[in-house]
Amino acid sequence: MTSLDAFAESKLAQLEQQALRRALTMTTRTDGAIIRRGGRQFISFSCNDYLGLSLHPQVKAAAIAAIETYGTGAGASRLVTGDHPLLIELEARLAKLKHAEAARVFGSGYLTNLGVIPALAGEGDLILADALSHACIFGGSRLSPATLLTFRHNDAGHAAEILKAERGKYRNALLVTETVFSMDGDRAPLSALAEICAARDTWLMTDDAHGLGVLEASDVRAPLQMGTLSKVLGSYGGYLCASRPVVDLMTSRARTLVYSTGLPPAAAAAAIAALDIIAADPALCARPLAKARAFTQRLGLPEAQSPIVPLVLGGAEAALEASKLLQDEGFLVIAIRPPTVPEGSARLRFAFSAAHDDADVARLADVVAARLDIRAQA
Repeated sequence: MTSLDAFAESKLAQLEQQALRRALTMTTRTDGAIIRRGGRQFISFSCNDYLGLSLHPQVKAAAIAAIETYGTGAGASRLVTGDHPLLIELEARLAKLKHAEAARVFGSGYLTNLGVIPALAGEGDLILADALSHACIFGGSRLSPATLLTFRHNDAGHAAEILKAERGKYRNALLVTETVFSMDGDRAPLSALAEICAARDTWLMTDDAHGLGVLEASDVRAPLQMGTLSKVLGSYGGYLCASRPVVDLMTSRARTLVYSTGLPPAAAAAAIAALDIIAADPALCARPLAKARAFTQRLGLPEAQSPIVPLVLGGAEAALEASKLLQDEGFLVIAIRPPTVPEGSARLRFAFSAAHDDADVARLADVVAARLDIRAQA
């Protein structure tokens, strides 16, 4: 065994001992909320395809037509030859939806934050992030030489205290938060954060990966609005909506845009078709939140703020055991463990979709009530 293999084996053994080792499991999605893995069929409550649009005939047809016209790949970075017409159309649609002057599409939501944050914040600047922000927000922040500080989760008062004490030490300041937190399902206090940022000349950046299309749009128009194409829109990619000068700066300075191949035409076409469906069918968009609230009401839990409902169980082993119990009942609800969530807060994360049958939501709630300890959540 080489020293490299010995290193890897040692790390894997440590992860195994802590119930934190991960493994990939081949999964097939072909019909609504039904998935197949390991020779079994499950009703999945772990997918971020909140409206089921990745399987929608209109979205699939748009992707197929784009492949027939433009091929399967962009061929180069967008600054070389990879800036095909569908990307231009998609950016115009996203900017209009977000009430912004312009938009720029990236290869993924993760790549968006890794590119945008360092392009805006540099030496002598401050980045202030919600403590429970997604890993890509911290990843982008740590790629920057700016100072990174955190404020307590959704605590606008704490953010204000930090800015009052620290803002004057820095040239520019950037405050970053998620609109809907991917592991907790709660919403950021955007109005309060916007007021704080305006008072302290701080740029507000919102990550709307899990809110787009399934929650009513906030009245707060953050100057920097990013999100993904891979959740509600059922495609792949990420975007930033902002003023024209900011978007033009990204074109020259966001390294994950400059040095990455452009998004495949099929992904852009699928996202455009999904935007058409969202605009035409508000009732569809309302279903995931309604189903999440039916679930929390049946269990006597606090009302869901989004289509995401966490059930915090504590240790990683407890979360894995709970996930296995639900699999035995035909439900797939993946255990979320550190470092995705803080130590001691491993959980089941229920993600509700328009594709879920109401009877299945009710049965899931009854199984959870019968087989899992939810007293700490109520």
